[in-house]
Amino acid sequence: MKRIENEDDRLITFSKRRSGIYKKASELVTLCGAEVALLVFSPAGKPFSFGHPSLESVVRRFLGKSSSNDNTHPLVEAHRRMRINELNLQHNEVLSQLEADKQRGNMLKMMVKGKTRQGWWDTPIDELNLQELQQMHAKLEELHSNLCKSVSAVSFRINNPLFASDIASEKESFSFLHGHGYEHRYF
Repeated sequence: MKRIENEDDRLITFSKRRSGIYKKASELVTLCGAEVALLVFSPAGKPFSFGHPSLESVVRRFLGKSSSNDNTHPLVEAHRRMRINELNLQHNEVLSQLEADKQRGNMLKMMVKGKTRQGWWDTPIDELNLQELQQMHAKLEELHSNLCKSVSAVSFRINNPLFASDIASEKESFSFLHGHGYEHRYF
């Protein structure tokens, strides 16, 4: 392991690692009821701290100084600790959600990069995994079914004298559109 030379990469790594160590400290508090103090200075010299119940009380305890001047009522202190635990749990949930959203965002970016082709049918089959192959198969089956239904419907209309006036009307519309520069495309 060595120091990251690129300043931007170093700041990003610091931010991510700082969040990770805060999460671990919060877990120690939540799971074990530990008193934790954490003080970190960024590469730019900015201080960041985490403390439970507070940074000051943990430092005072570490230095062996009495906390007798703390006149907080035990009921208030119990409520404060409970609230801090709730906030720690919420913080952990938000961090987990953020990480999941980042992963989903990365997957979407990768999908967008892969969508430079015209459609899913342009993707080489050897680049697809099993699930994607199964999805492609289902789409092709659906396309086949829809085409068969459309062909049957058109064949029925052509061969049925009840629809003769509709077909003549469609031919007139087609002639009008074609004569005025519109193209009619069959799919």
